[in-house]
Amino acid sequence: MLFTSFEFIFLFLPFVFIGYFILTKVHFSLAKLFLVLSSFFFYSWWNIAYLPLLLGSIIFNYFYGKLLSSKQSKALLTVGIIVNVLVLGYFKYMDFFITNVNFLFSTNYGLLHLLLPLGISFFTFQQIAYLVDSYRKESKDYSILDYSLFISFFPQLIAGPIVYHKEMLPQFVNNENRRINLQNMATGLFIFILGLFKKVGIADTFAKWANLGFDHSANLTFLEGWITSLSYTMQLYFDFSGYSDMAIGLGLMFNIRLPLNFNSPYKSLSIQEFWRRWHMTLNQFLTKYLYFPLGGSRIGTTRTYINILIIFAVSGIWHGAGWTFVIWGMLHGIASCINRLWSKFGYRLPKYLAWFLTFNFVNIAWVFFRATSVKQAMEVLNSMFNVKNLISANYLAEQLMLFHTPTEFLGVSFSLVYFITFMMLLCLSIALFAKNTWELSQLRFNSAIGAVYVAALITIATYIVFTNFSSSEFIYFNF
Repeated sequence: MLFTSFEFIFLFLPFVFIGYFILTKVHFSLAKLFLVLSSFFFYSWWNIAYLPLLLGSIIFNYFYGKLLSSKQSKALLTVGIIVNVLVLGYFKYMDFFITNVNFLFSTNYGLLHLLLPLGISFFTFQQIAYLVDSYRKESKDYSILDYSLFISFFPQLIAGPIVYHKEMLPQFVNNENRRINLQNMATGLFIFILGLFKKVGIADTFAKWANLGFDHSANLTFLEGWITSLSYTMQLYFDFSGYSDMAIGLGLMFNIRLPLNFNSPYKSLSIQEFWRRWHMTLNQFLTKYLYFPLGGSRIGTTRTYINILIIFAVSGIWHGAGWTFVIWGMLHGIASCINRLWSKFGYRLPKYLAWFLTFNFVNIAWVFFRATSVKQAMEVLNSMFNVKNLISANYLAEQLMLFHTPTEFLGVSFSLVYFITFMMLLCLSIALFAKNTWELSQLRFNSAIGAVYVAALITIATYIVFTNFSSSEFIYFNF
């Protein structure tokens, strides 16, 4: 069930919202149980076969966390982490492992063709964090109902943000959250609708052009290569930003404040700043539970850079079982090391040059993130840097044949290239200069202006939903 679907917006969400707050008047635990069961139904919508996996993971980690709190055994903690990693590894990486074994040793083991359970990377990391905190005696004695709600809460279950028990569990047991909060509801609806527009109105539009380019990667011209890469860069930005907004907005409707996970990353002036703004909760998790335990920057310069490369390699492989993701992660790791070394020597680039280098590095690295193979990534990159390709063209039209389809909008016919260029400049300007959703949500409108604003957004969003039932899944659903 997609956040952008008719079933979710007009059936599931109203039913769960009304049912939850009615039941809070009867008994708070009954309301929470209803929300847990609703979240399990939401998870099962794709494939009910993986519901037992989620249930088993919750039950195992809850009771294992209790054991760790009483025993405080590092060996027990290690076993708990290994169990979680093995489950994740089996479903997400087994075919990748078999493929590489077959390649290295010329064997012919059959692939398992396992369907990746939705959200497994997210709820696995959340529960690993819970086990570590239990071992450190940083977790409290919450009920299994509250713990189940913490893991399964549907706004963040499938694609994050990665949340921590210390942030979330106190909110789920807070009696103040039993009542409908009109301010939270209005703000949550506002954030949700903006996220809906980003996904369906912008990201899915860029997806068509990115997919077209990657599907013809072997024959792209210079300009087509850049249109392809920039289209994916814009698609991913508004797709992930849209999901993050919708998750936060949904949580707020239930008086639950999910952590900010996306903070205008394309405004970044360095790769380190980019990672403080992009998928913020994943970066925080890897820093706290991997980088610091490895020694962080406390045990020498060489080890610091090795540790940085390790966390980015983990980040890459966490995103997907393929060498393209490993390369993407290592590219960011190397760039972060260079950035750290550059800063250490006190060098400083002019602001606009710093942004230009950072944005283009991110754009180029995204090619590996999107490509289905290293070969395809290299084909796209080759087209982007094959300047001879551009010089040898007799006409500009030859450079843009793939995107030269005649298009009509409001009765006016024009080349698709012009529309792509307009959208690219408009959306890049939004990403660079406009206030992001979180900043907009902090604004205070007078009641009349606010009512008109929200009504307009609802009208636009309703139109988008009713005319775009074929909208794609969020990109991060794949991780």
